[in-house]
Amino acid sequence: MYDSPTMKTNREQRFETRAIHAGQESDPQNGAIMTPVYFTSTFEQDAPAQPRGGYEYSRSGNPTRTALEGNIASLESAAWGLCFASGLAASHAIMGLLAPGDHVVAANDLYGGTYRLFTKVFERYGVRFTFVDASDVANVEKALEPDTKFLFLESPTNPLLSICDIEACSKAARSQGVTVVVDNTFATPFLQQPLELGADLVMHSMTKYLGGHSDVVGGVVCGRDEQLREKLAFLQNAAGGQLGPMDSFLFLRGTKTLALRMERHCENARTIARRLEEHPAVARVYYPGLASHPSHALAKRQMRDFGGMVSFELVGGVEAANTLASGTRVFTLAESLGGVESLIEVPASMTHASIPAAERAKAGLADGLVRLSVGIEHVEDLWEDLLQAIEAALPAHARA
Repeated sequence: MYDSPTMKTNREQRFETRAIHAGQESDPQNGAIMTPVYFTSTFEQDAPAQPRGGYEYSRSGNPTRTALEGNIASLESAAWGLCFASGLAASHAIMGLLAPGDHVVAANDLYGGTYRLFTKVFERYGVRFTFVDASDVANVEKALEPDTKFLFLESPTNPLLSICDIEACSKAARSQGVTVVVDNTFATPFLQQPLELGADLVMHSMTKYLGGHSDVVGGVVCGRDEQLREKLAFLQNAAGGQLGPMDSFLFLRGTKTLALRMERHCENARTIARRLEEHPAVARVYYPGLASHPSHALAKRQMRDFGGMVSFELVGGVEAANTLASGTRVFTLAESLGGVESLIEVPASMTHASIPAAERAKAGLADGLVRLSVGIEHVEDLWEDLLQAIEAALPAHARA
């Protein structure tokens, strides 16, 4: 049900083709090209416990969601995919595989919502977490314990855009029987495929680049191990955190243009990062596409391109950052990322406010860090907008 015939036959096709066709077939009754939205809570059965077409109740499975799960699984070179109501619901399902006393090693530069889920929800259930700088595989190896069950990584990380060596970290973890999970939200499967680098599970907040239009919320987990699929599918059904049919349809629409959008996101972000690095009012730029990034060579090796996210610090610190973020006209001050429109935020007071200040400082997340989700508008309009906001945020002597 989760692995459609279409997905099986087009594994050899290139990414851009699979993004449009994988997991989907024209309607056999009327030839409709687009996957129908199956607005139904239940399905007629031919006999008790004999569902027609494999569907019995939309929490357990819905044809529109099945098409999306097959589509994204194909893009991640996975055997299966499971879609959830949000990225955090997907992470919750993964953590739901653990038991009291289990241990997780995680990157210390995580999305704030993930950190909150780990420390405020699962620590209460007796799951232990160790947060490390995963850009150095030695830190990961040192943190692994006999009770470690998961290694949870982001690469690039949110919001400092650190890069971890997914292949080396996966090799170290799996040699000790540890399941490797990679949040691939920032990179997308177009730029990076963690399963090909040795990870066991890859997850996304589909709300971001996979949807691409800031109009729908969802999450997905993909993998190749059938036992992991069975366990996660049980939790998807038992906990009821599945994705609805209309949202599934919107995500299918989004993945069709993923490759095109990511090319422009990357192109614009690269230009913005280079210009920010040259600006005298900018103290530091975080972007793996810059030669100055400490993991530039690694990012170049394991990614197709460097993504659409850029973070930076102004010489004026947090006050200047807040003024800048409130003064843009094309960049919208808002949380989230990955839509066609450009967004700006200050993570310490917005998306990462749930992380204690001491932990943020330990990870290198300054209160004055500004994060950009660079959209697909004309790059010169974006740059002019940032310039005027920088000028308004800093005194003349700081800009000179």
